Amino acid sequence: MKDQAPILEAVALVKRFGGATAVDGVSLAVSAGDIAGLIGPNGAGKSTLFDLLAGGQRPTSGRILLKGGAVEARAAHARLRAGLGRTFQIPRPFAALSVVENVMLGFQRHPGEGVWRNWLRASSVARAEAESYARAMELLEFLALAPLADAPAAVLSGGQRKLLELARVLMAEPAVVLLDEPAAGVAPALLETIMDRIATLNARGMTFLIVEHNLELVARLCRHVFVMAGGQLLTEGTAAAVVADPRVIDAYLGGLAP
Repeated sequence: MKDQAPILEAVALVKRFGGATAVDGVSLAVSAGDIAGLIGPNGAGKSTLFDLLAGGQRPTSGRILLKGGAVEARAAHARLRAGLGRTFQIPRPFAALSVVENVMLGFQRHPGEGVWRNWLRASSVARAEAESYARAMELLEFLALAPLADAPAAVLSGGQRKLLELARVLMAEPAVVLLDEPAAGVAPALLETIMDRIATLNARGMTFLIVEHNLELVARLCRHVFVMAGGQLLTEGTAAAVVADPRVIDAYLGGLAP
């Protein structure tokens, strides 16, 4: 997919915390329609880079381009509206709300923001609520959570919470999704479901960048892999190429061959 136009780019990104540099001049480009991976040892800077791309933090310097437009100064919610969604390594759903209500929170086209709009445009609000519910149920069916739609989110397992969070992000209909450790703490059967759904969404045109420690997932899903070490981009290429790279073996695997 590297012949496709980039949909998400980092250009010479730098993030400093006092005298420490967590991200040191990283440039990378994720092609439209790709599933890309971002790997590296603990402390490599990949989580900070991920947060910079998502809008959780502002870079010290450098640029972030989404669909060719600069977004480094835009907040995370503005990036979501522009087509960039993200999940978190540890999902935190609203435990007292039902599963379907949690998903509906991701709906971006609701007209009922404010008391007067609710009163003046009641029919529009009702239509939006119906549309939101129908879309949420469609996503829950796709992600194998429909039987739990009316259950409180508190009852979900760790893997089910990751599926729920993905459903909530998908409600915003993003073009690019940043996935933060989708395999962490997930039972093997549910992990297979997550991987299958990611592949299906990608086949429909959605782009993914995945931060992940699970090299099996990276090898199976990711067509292009970026490797960070010491806050810098160490190398990039296919999964097979990067895990065989001696520099990656030294930095990421502690000198042990995969």
